[in-house]
This record gives sequence, C-alpha cells and structure tokens, in this order.
Amino acid sequence: MNDVFITKASTYLPNEPISNDEMESFLGLVNDAPSKARALILRNNQIRTRYYALDKNGKSTHTNAQLTAKAIEGLFDENFTKDDMELLSCGTTSADQIQPSHASMVHGELKTGKSLEINTSMGLCNSGMNALNYGFLSVKAGVRENAVCTGSERFSAWMTADKFNHETENLKLLEEKPIVAFKREFLRWMLSDGAGALLLQNKPRENSISLKVEFIDFYSYAHEIEACMYSGCEKQEDGSLKSWADYPSDEWLKQSLFALKQDTRLLDQYILKKGAESLRASFDKHNLDPEKIDYVLAHISSGYFKEGLKEEFAAKGMDFPWEKWYYNLSEVGNIGAGSIFIVLEELMNSGKLKKGEQVLLCVPESGRFAYSCALLTVC
Repeated sequence: MNDVFITKASTYLPNEPISNDEMESFLGLVNDAPSKARALILRNNQIRTRYYALDKNGKSTHTNAQLTAKAIEGLFDENFTKDDMELLSCGTTSADQIQPSHASMVHGELKTGKSLEINTSMGLCNSGMNALNYGFLSVKAGVRENAVCTGSERFSAWMTADKFNHETENLKLLEEKPIVAFKREFLRWMLSDGAGALLLQNKPRENSISLKVEFIDFYSYAHEIEACMYSGCEKQEDGSLKSWADYPSDEWLKQSLFALKQDTRLLDQYILKKGAESLRASFDKHNLDPEKIDYVLAHISSGYFKEGLKEEFAAKGMDFPWEKWYYNLSEVGNIGAGSIFIVLEELMNSGKLKKGEQVLLCVPESGRFAYSCALLTVC
C-alpha cells in the first residue's frame, strides 16, 4: 500500500461575493413579495456573504461542471498538467443533469488530450468526501499514481423564485395562504455556489506543503433515522419518501417536488449528537489523542450549530479549544459537498501550517444522517 498525499488544492468561487441584502435581487421574489423568514434564517446561520453562479437577472453564468473544471484548472502547473491526470473523482449534490454523470461532464469541460478514469459521487454534503475517498483508495492501492478529487455545488439555480411560484399559484387556487413551506424556503437562504479541487499523489511535493492522508472514515445512521434532507420526492406521514416518478407530472411543479427540502425538527434533534458519536468512534478506532489535533475543520451548514458542536464533541472527551477551529462559512457560505474542500484549500495555502501538525476534517450530512471524518498530517 502507498502513502497518499494531498499535494495541491484549488478553489473557484463564481462572480462577486453577494451580501445578505442583495440575495433576493439575484434569486427573485416568490409571489412578488419579500420573504418574511429570510432575516431570521440569516441571523441564525451567521453567513454574511456567499457566491452565486447567477447574474442580477437570475441568469446562470456557469454550470456546475464549469465551476468544477475551473477549480481543477488551478491545480495545473509545470509539474502537473491536465494530461497527467489518471483519475477524476467528482462529488456533488447539484449536478446539472440526471445523466450523463457529473464527472463525465467535468471531463468534457477540461478537454484533456487523453481518456482517463472517472468517478461520480452523488448525494449530499458527504458526496465530496466520498469522491475524495475513491481517489485516496485508488492511489493507496497503487491502481493510480494520482487522482484529482472535487466537491462542488451550483445551488442557486435551484433556488430562483420561478422554481417556487407554481407552488404559490396552486395554494391560491386552494384558497390557502400563498406562502412556500418553511422546509422549502429554509434552504434558499442557506446555500451557495462554488467548487474545490484536491490533487492526490503517491509522493509529497518537494519544496511545498503536502498533507498525508492518514485515514477517511464514514458512518451512516439511516438504519435508525428517517430522511431529513431530500429532493425529487415528498415526505409522507409515516416518514417514508414518495418519489417524483410516482406523482402525476402536473404535480411536479405544484408541489415543488424537485426543491431541496429539510426537516428542521430532525436536524436539531440529531445532527450534532450523531456527529459527536461518529467522531468518537473514529478516535477510538485509531487511538487518537484529541490534544494532538492542531486544526479542526468541521463543515457546518449554519453558525447556529457552532457552539453546540463544540459542546457535543467535548461531552464525548474531544474538547478542542476555539483556537484550533478553522471556519470560513460566514465569508463563502454553505457550499455543501464543496465546503470542506474550500476551507481546506484556504488553510493549506494560508502559510500557517507547519510540518508534523495534524488537521482533522469532519463532515456531517443530514440527508439521512451520515458522517465522515479524515485525519491529515502536514509534511
């Protein structure tokens, strides 16, 4: 088995940062009225700016595949060109189409001079970590000498007002208040666009910082808990999901079946508790000492969870002082599968890392509560 190193990291964030007050000028007004929930949600999530692959007319400026390709292009230099790539592994929640696969479309955008292996990981926030793990295991096993792994999202196109107006029109016909359900609107003010890319190789890069990947662990609690975050379906009274394919086509827009939704009741109940439980399992499995961790990079969807996560970790014997936590949520927003890539790139290129330091990555996924963590050593 080979050692595996992250030798370079790159990020692409589209257009200019967008403030809280500008959001509806890009996403539009649902039912021609400002959102009453927006201010409360933004106050809790503590996000000040984010990035959209949209112009002020709500027109897309980039596809997800283009965002991802631009992040990958930042990895190329005289030591590693696009034709040196052996494996492309891409994770996302928000692919531009159902088929072909996201990685296939990214490969097409890159226009490499040769064929290569591709892998697509679809899901929610952990899809980026799943893509990273595929590359990690391929290089570790010696199947490939290098892998380019990505996490990306283009959520803004899912959140424009036109995607929700059919629902409000339907509510008017039913003589109900034309207000989009909170479980749908909640995520309009939470999610952002962007992409991050990591280059994995079987040797560290000379004269620069590399990160040795010690392990990547995954945990799912779907056997215990019903779905919390979902799309392309509707949640039933018994907690099951009814697929869009089982609805008449005229209901797809009326019920916003393709909107990304979140059961905030379940989110509050489980997201931190299970996150601490899974991380404790990894610390026990690898016999890790919390005091030897130098940086904690924990993907959180909202600043609302920041204090609670620290407390839950501490309750499980992993009391990381605040100076070890590294966040950029308030500046770049919640980019789902891309968030952990983007914050790691910022830290890796910050000049702060010293050889021998250990960096912990933690990623929760509220879809049906799945978690991942990874340990990196600076070399």
